[in-house]
Amino acid sequence: MPAACQSLETHLGHTWRERHLLTQALTHRSHGADNNERLEYLGDGVLNCVVGLMLYQHFPDLPEGRLSRLRANLVNQDSLHEIARELDLGRYLRLGEGELKSGGASRPSILADALESLFGAAFLDGGFEAARAMIEGLFSERINAINPTVQGKDAKTRLQEWLQSRHHGLPRYTLIDTSGQAHAQTFHVECHIAALKITTMGQGCNRKTAEQVAATAAMAQLEGKKITTKSVPAANKAQPA
Repeated sequence: MPAACQSLETHLGHTWRERHLLTQALTHRSHGADNNERLEYLGDGVLNCVVGLMLYQHFPDLPEGRLSRLRANLVNQDSLHEIARELDLGRYLRLGEGELKSGGASRPSILADALESLFGAAFLDGGFEAARAMIEGLFSERINAINPTVQGKDAKTRLQEWLQSRHHGLPRYTLIDTSGQAHAQTFHVECHIAALKITTMGQGCNRKTAEQVAATAAMAQLEGKKITTKSVPAANKAQPA
């Protein structure tokens, strides 16, 4: 592996003894048969276990259903893609020529899968505690930022319930524009609440995320907060109801 991987290991908090595991974790199937698909499967299981344990310990009073929704928000593709981008993971990936030319190093699904593969590789290299330490290092801040009074529901659901409880009409979400290359598009969505003459914008790596950002912005306006239209933190993202 290139020396640059030392920087990645530093950020992840784990230095691999079995270097081939790190190499495999960073190898996409387009590069060859010895790829990260099996490690991704293993890492997914470890990730769900560790994040579930972190939530269980951090929120001792929350019921199972709320904990499950919080975990789903934290380990979905959008969240993992965001963390992978923070790690600049794309620069370390081994991709086939076709994926390299088509921008695979920035594709959300490839980055999210590679991150889970690293969790699986850490588990095989250093055991559960090594993988747990890595995951905790990446997710602790996100879990600490969760407000359990609102995090059980996504922004679109909370906005809808707020409006319905006050007998207002539902918001309308409109896709305004898409930008960027096909493999890494940014979606721009407008949220319009006609009864209150409120219009907000949101953007994200897919339409669902952009709608959630726009809904978050609308809720913030209703609550008198200043907001931005950039993607919300990973812990706040969820699939719409």
